[in-house]
Amino acid sequence: MHPYHHPLFVNFIVYFNSNQDYFECHEVLEEYWKSIPNSDKNHPLTAYILLATGMYHWRRGNKPGASRTLNKAMTKFPTFVTNNPAYTEEIDFDQLIHDVTRAVNYLNQDLPFESFPITILSDRITDLTSKSEQSMTLQPFGSDAVIHKHMLRDRSDILREREEKKKDRL
Repeated sequence: MHPYHHPLFVNFIVYFNSNQDYFECHEVLEEYWKSIPNSDKNHPLTAYILLATGMYHWRRGNKPGASRTLNKAMTKFPTFVTNNPAYTEEIDFDQLIHDVTRAVNYLNQDLPFESFPITILSDRITDLTSKSEQSMTLQPFGSDAVIHKHMLRDRSDILREREEKKKDRL
């Protein structure tokens, strides 16, 4: 299976392009990445995870975090061409690089957030995303539930885990 045909990557595309739920983009790709045996931080999916995270930060006004994260994504994307050419197929990879570069430049110029879609070139991905979108429940575009998701979710498990780690260090 082409890596872009995986259901979690398809969901990533739906979240990125349909309602710009960048937090969910990060979540589904992290799940996909962690499911791959021996994956590490050099895996191509981490560039997309960084892209989603950077877009999430930028839209929320965290420009330093967005700039740092999008710049990390920019350093990873070009390695696809030689190391993982499958990750340059079926989407307009040149347009993606152009759009991420433009986003970084906008951040450097302190310009406001501007989204962009990931352009699909493959009929197969178009079909998969169309079918997936019909079965997904998407939060409304531009809603607080999308823009401020990490602030609105139940974080009790994260806080509990953080406290346990503190205890372990003592």
